[in-house]
Amino acid sequence: MAEVVEFRVPTGSAQTLLVWGLEPQPGLEHSLYSAFSKFGLLYSVRAHSSAAGAGPGSYAILKFYSSGDARRAQRACNGQRLFQKSALKVCVCTKQKGFQQQGLALNSNKCQELANHYLGFNGWSSHIITLQEVSGFDGENEEQSVKYLCAVEVTLPTHGVCTRGVALAEADVENTEDPLQFITASRRVQKLAVGKALSAAFQKILLVVLENGKVAVEYNSTQEQLTDSLAEEELKGLVQVNEVSLEQFDFEEEVLSDLSFDDELPRQEMPSN
Repeated sequence: MAEVVEFRVPTGSAQTLLVWGLEPQPGLEHSLYSAFSKFGLLYSVRAHSSAAGAGPGSYAILKFYSSGDARRAQRACNGQRLFQKSALKVCVCTKQKGFQQQGLALNSNKCQELANHYLGFNGWSSHIITLQEVSGFDGENEEQSVKYLCAVEVTLPTHGVCTRGVALAEADVENTEDPLQFITASRRVQKLAVGKALSAAFQKILLVVLENGKVAVEYNSTQEQLTDSLAEEELKGLVQVNEVSLEQFDFEEEVLSDLSFDDELPRQEMPSN
C-alpha cells in the first residue's frame, strides 16, 4: 500500500508515537531521536515530565512524516529497554485533540531535509529565478521597512517534475540612518524570501512512498498558481504585472539561526549583481 508524504508539518495521529515509562536522564530527547530515527525521518521529538499522580517517569511525543515508519517503530520498540534499564511502552496515537485539518507548510530547512531523505542529495536541485527589492511598490513608507520578492524553481530531474514558488518577506528598519542596520535587515529579508519561496515550490510536490521503499513523485495541482505559467523573464518583471496576485501561504516559522547571512542556502544560485 502506497503512502503520500507532503512537505507539510505532520498532523495525523497515525504519524505520532506516545512513549512512556522513560527514566529521567540528561540528553533524553537525543537518546530518543537516535533510537527511533532508525525507522524513518522524524519531524520532532518532545520529552515531558509526567503530571502529578500519573506515575513515575517521563513521557515523549514523537512525530514521523510517514505513518508506516511510525508503525514499524512502535512494533520494534514497544517493550524494549533501548537506552535505559526498564522497558518502554510505545503506542501509535489513535486519537489526539488539537490536530489541524492540514499542517503548515514546512520551512525551507525541513523541506530540504525531507527531500534529501526520500530523493537523495542529488535527486533534486533549485535555483533562484529572481530576488528583487519591492519596498515602496505598495505605497507604504519604504524608508521604514524593507521588502523582497523571490521566485524559486525546484527541479526533480529523475521524475521529470519542475515546480515554482513565489514569496514576499518584509522587516522593519528601526534606525534608517544607520547603513549597517539597513544592510543587515536587507540580507535577513532576502534569506527569508528565498526560504519561503523554496517552501512554496515544495508544496506542489507529493512524495508517494511505495511498500518496497521506492519513491514516486506527483505534481500537486491543487497548489498551482498563475505564476507557474509565466516564463522566467516574465517572473523577473513580476512587480510590474499588477494583475498577478500572490497567494499567501501559512508557513512554519523559519529558524533564523539556520539562515546564515554569510552562507547561501544549499543548492541555491544567488543572482549576480
